Amino acid sequence: MNTLLTALPLSYFSEFPQKFYESFIEKNRYKYIVTGLENTLLITVFAVLVGIVLGTLVALIRVSHQNNPKKLRVLNAIASIYLTVIRGTPMVVQLLIMWYIVFQSINVDPIFAAILAFGINSGAYVAEVIRSGIQSVDKGQVEAGRSLGLSQRDTMVKIVFPQALKNVLPAIGNEFIALLKETSVAGYIAIQDLTKGGDTIRSNTYDPYTSLMTVALIYLLIVMGLTALLGKLERRLHKSDNR
Repeated sequence: MNTLLTALPLSYFSEFPQKFYESFIEKNRYKYIVTGLENTLLITVFAVLVGIVLGTLVALIRVSHQNNPKKLRVLNAIASIYLTVIRGTPMVVQLLIMWYIVFQSINVDPIFAAILAFGINSGAYVAEVIRSGIQSVDKGQVEAGRSLGLSQRDTMVKIVFPQALKNVLPAIGNEFIALLKETSVAGYIAIQDLTKGGDTIRSNTYDPYTSLMTVALIYLLIVMGLTALLGKLERRLHKSDNR
């Protein structure tokens, strides 16, 4: 923080009220930030939902195949390729491929394309998180479910998966926070996200400090708030485990 402050011109602090007015009040430029924040949160929330659904399906396929190598061979092979490709390529490249190749000839909203791209990317990481959560559940729980007459599917859905989900909720929360920051590249496909909104103001006012520092502060406040909520969730989970 000290380094950041010393990088500012000395005259900036005396001119801050005028800079603030030019960046946000004049010509209602604050709307760039408001619209960008709305789009950022919209993309993040729906991408996380897509990621959780997709990641859960992939995790269940991988675990089922691991427990019985003769089952779901084709689906497991597809899931393995999906994980390798998505986790091995940059997010911004995946976003550009989604927009300029997958949806090249289809007229869709870029926000939809971004949700799909970020959701698919998130699903690869969520899948491994949920898979590790399922494997962390004691095998005795599975044996207990089978001894009660439950099928393998019912045992997974009613006994194993709820316990695994409880174990991985903090990790999924961290994925939400990471995804929020990753959406800052959405401007590559002409989406007015929070970062793009700040950069638009910068290009209009030629003031790189006020708008971009404000964007950084907004991201920081959101992440700090989510981190605090995540910490509270973890404490509650620890209390329930100790009962």
